[in-house]
Amino acid sequence: MSTSAVEPGTRLAERFRLEDRVTESDGATLWKAIDEILARPVAVHTFGPDFPRVHEVVTAARAASRLTDPRLTQVFDAGEDDKHSYVVSEWVTGETLTDLLAAGPLEPDRAAGLVAEAAEALAHAHEAKLYHLCLRPSHLVWTTGNTVKVLGVAVDAALSGLTTDQPALDDAEGLGRLLYAGLTGHWPGDEEEGGLPAAPMIDGHFCSPRQVTAGVPNYLDTVTVRACLPESRKGQGALSSPSEVAEALADVARPMPIAISYPSTPAVASASHTEGLDIAHRQQRTMPPPPPVPRRPPSQGGGNVLNRVLMTLVVLLVIAAVGVGAWTIGRSLGSPATPEASVSPTTGKSSASASAQAVKPDKAKGFDPLGDDGDEKSDIAELAIDGKPSTAWTTQSYGNAELGNLKKGVGLLLDMGKSMQISDVVATLGKAGGASVELKVGDSPELGSLKTVATQKSASGKTTLTPDDPASGRYVLIWFTRVPADAGQFRGTIYEVVVHSPGSA
Repeated sequence: MSTSAVEPGTRLAERFRLEDRVTESDGATLWKAIDEILARPVAVHTFGPDFPRVHEVVTAARAASRLTDPRLTQVFDAGEDDKHSYVVSEWVTGETLTDLLAAGPLEPDRAAGLVAEAAEALAHAHEAKLYHLCLRPSHLVWTTGNTVKVLGVAVDAALSGLTTDQPALDDAEGLGRLLYAGLTGHWPGDEEEGGLPAAPMIDGHFCSPRQVTAGVPNYLDTVTVRACLPESRKGQGALSSPSEVAEALADVARPMPIAISYPSTPAVASASHTEGLDIAHRQQRTMPPPPPVPRRPPSQGGGNVLNRVLMTLVVLLVIAAVGVGAWTIGRSLGSPATPEASVSPTTGKSSASASAQAVKPDKAKGFDPLGDDGDEKSDIAELAIDGKPSTAWTTQSYGNAELGNLKKGVGLLLDMGKSMQISDVVATLGKAGGASVELKVGDSPELGSLKTVATQKSASGKTTLTPDDPASGRYVLIWFTRVPADAGQFRGTIYEVVVHSPGSA
C-alpha cells in the first residue's frame, strides 16, 4: 500500500483509524491514530511499496512487543501483507531530552537519573537480544505521567537498516552521549543533533563534561568518559554494555514520579505516631500560664475588722478543701479499679499503633480473577515491592476509567508469607487523579475470600489505606475498581507498596 493511498481516516486491522501524519521519510510514515476499540491514541507506522525493509521492521516490532519493562515503548500490533503493512505502538506524550535541554544543561543529578533509568530499561531489552543502536535525545522522554520512556527499541534500527557486530558497546556509547548532552547541552557527535550544538573539541578530541560545564561532579564526568569518550579514558576501562552503565549510575538519585504536599490536619493518617505524640507534649508544655490573681488595693483606713473577718473565712475554706482532698485520696486508695477505668482509650490505641513496623511481602502478582487468564502483568509485579520509587507495576491499558466495562476490578496481590495483623498499607499510586482502590485482606488468595477493609476514592500519589476494624490475613490485595487517565491511556499504577503490621496474627 503506497503512502499516497493512505490518508487520514483510513482504518487498519478494522480498529486503528489514522488521524494525523506526524513524519514521513524514505517510504515510512508515522501517524497519530485512534484505537477505536479501546478509545486511546496510538502511534502507527505505515510503509510505501518501495520501502525495502518491511519484513525486518515488522519482525523487530513483534519481538519488541514481548518486552515488559514499562520504561520501553509498548508495541501493540504489527501486520505484514501485500496490501496493509503496519506497526502499532504506544503513543507517548511528554518532553524529550531535546525539549528538556532547550533552556540549557540539566542539573547533574537529574541528567544522571534520567539516563540511569534508560540504562536499566535497555539492559532489560538486551537480555531479550533486542537493541536500540541509534539512541538520540529524541528517544529519551520524560512523560506527562512523570516516568522515563525510551522510544524505538529494535524498531528504529530496523527502520533505518542499522546493524552492528557490537550492539552492547554501541548502546552503551549511546547512553554515554545522552548523559553528555544532559550534563552539557551539547552533542558529542560529528554534527549537531536535534538542535543541540556539537560538543567543543581540544586537539581533535571532544572535551569532557567538566571541561564544558562547571559544577559537573567528577564521578559523572568519569562515567561519561568511560561510556563514550575513548580518547579521554586514560587507562580507565570502558563501559561496554547498558547493564554496566546502569551499575555505574546505580547510586544516583532517580527523578521522583510524585511531588505531594500533605495537609496538616487531620494528622493521624499521615504523620508518624512519634510525631503525633511529640505534638501533644509540645502543646502541653506551651500552654499559657493562668492569669495572675488581681491584687486588692490596700485599704485607706477603717477596715481592720473587715480584714480580720475575711482572713477567718479564708482559713475556714482552706481547712474544708484539705478535708475534701484527704477524703478523695482515701476513696482512691480503697478502690483499685478506679485508676484502670480512667486510662484513656486513645493512649492505648496510640501505643499499639506506635509498635507497627513495615513488613516486606514475600511475593507479588498481578491479580485479574475476572479476566480471561487471571493474570495482570505479573512479570513486573515485583517492581512495586523492590524499594525503588522509580519502578512501577501497572495494569493493562483500558478503554475507559471503568476498566473498559470488561470487569469490576483488577489489582496487585501481595503474599506476606504468613497470616498477620495489618495496621495499614501505604501505596504510592500514579500522579493522575481519579483512581478508586480498595484494600482487601484474607488468608486465601481467592477474591471471594478476601474481605474489603478500607476504600479510597479519587486516589493519587501516596495513599494510606487503614482498616476500619482490625484486619488479619496472609494475603493483601490492592484492588482497582476505577483507573485514571494516564498519558492518553486508562490504567492503574503502583510505584511502591509498604505494609505495616504490629505483629503476627
